[in-house]
Amino acid sequence: MAVVVVTWNSARVIPEFLAALPEGMAGLDWRLVVADNDSADDTVDLIRSLAPDTTVVQTGRNAGYAAGVNAALEAAAGWEGGYRAALVCNPDIRMRRGCAELLVDALGSPLEGGGGRVGISVPLLYEEDGALQYSLRRESRVTRALGEAVIGNRRAGRFPQWSELVTDPSAYGRATVADWATGALMALSRECLDACGTWDESFFLYSEETEYCLRAGDRGFATRLEPAASAVHLGGESQVSPRLWTLLTLNRVRLYARRNGAASTAAFRAAVLLRETLRAALGRPASRAAALALASPSALRATPGP
Repeated sequence: MAVVVVTWNSARVIPEFLAALPEGMAGLDWRLVVADNDSADDTVDLIRSLAPDTTVVQTGRNAGYAAGVNAALEAAAGWEGGYRAALVCNPDIRMRRGCAELLVDALGSPLEGGGGRVGISVPLLYEEDGALQYSLRRESRVTRALGEAVIGNRRAGRFPQWSELVTDPSAYGRATVADWATGALMALSRECLDACGTWDESFFLYSEETEYCLRAGDRGFATRLEPAASAVHLGGESQVSPRLWTLLTLNRVRLYARRNGAASTAAFRAAVLLRETLRAALGRPASRAAALALASPSALRATPGP
């Protein structure tokens, strides 16, 4: 199995990731491949010192998350015997014991009622303080964007028609199929990867996992939660950084535009703009930056990295 990690100035978090990896991968034969996006700190030196058997791919530039995943998977494809599944994870993930084996065992399972099989499996994710992260998502819709704008995504998340975020506690207690899930940690079958191809590098950061899960779903490969598997996810920077929140918001609208017509996209963009404007009025700087960007005529052009 290939364990794929993309790093960029990750020296602060990579030692603990590596320390937790053996327990998280217990029961599996695996190899680690890291794609480093031109880190300016000692990320690469730490990896080579702490995990000398790691395949390190240095992209030579800050190429983005999807490009890093593609580079790592390409390197793993050159291993003798290749790999039968890939575990794509952020370096700020801390897997709990046996997490990966549970995710891999779920791959290929037929869905109830037929009509597809599991191509992507994800675990429960927790904050450092033990709080559950709502990691399951529904595909974007105009009504869902409006519900999040007016009601708030956590309250609206209990109702499928009003939010992308799944907040129903019962959904996290069973093997729940979702349109997509947070990409901090996901197992992908080789069959799914072969059918879907490379990750879309036009999304420098954010929405790349969304696009891949939706593309997999279009091809009959579902994304499903495996509730027995769990990990801690540090994360959270996009919630406070105006630059990253703007990138996340713009990419969300760009992806919607790819899968829907012009009129629907205009309505969706307006609903997202309403949400960010309302939150900017409440004093949230990140939303103010996102609203200003969304109001620009060029907002849906390819967004560069931060």
